[in-house]
Amino acid sequence: MNAATIYGIYCRMSDMRKVTAFIPAKLLATAQSNTGEGVSETLRIALEKLNYAAWCKRMLELEGKLKFEFDLDELREDREFDEHGNVTN
Repeated sequence: MNAATIYGIYCRMSDMRKVTAFIPAKLLATAQSNTGEGVSETLRIALEKLNYAAWCKRMLELEGKLKFEFDLDELREDREFDEHGNVTN
């Protein structure tokens, strides 16, 4: 079973790229130790985190630039929440 199957990701061969990368051995060893995974999975995790960090930065740059003209409490009226604030229906 490969990583795509484990994470429920359907990938065709054309969606994947095989790469050769020169990475400091100590850096890679530390990263693999942190993830507990092999080289490919460790690199995938690192790239996903990098993409997420860039997305978060873009979202923070939008702060205060968008005007929402709706009442959040009114939107929540048709929802039921548990004691932790999670939607139950």
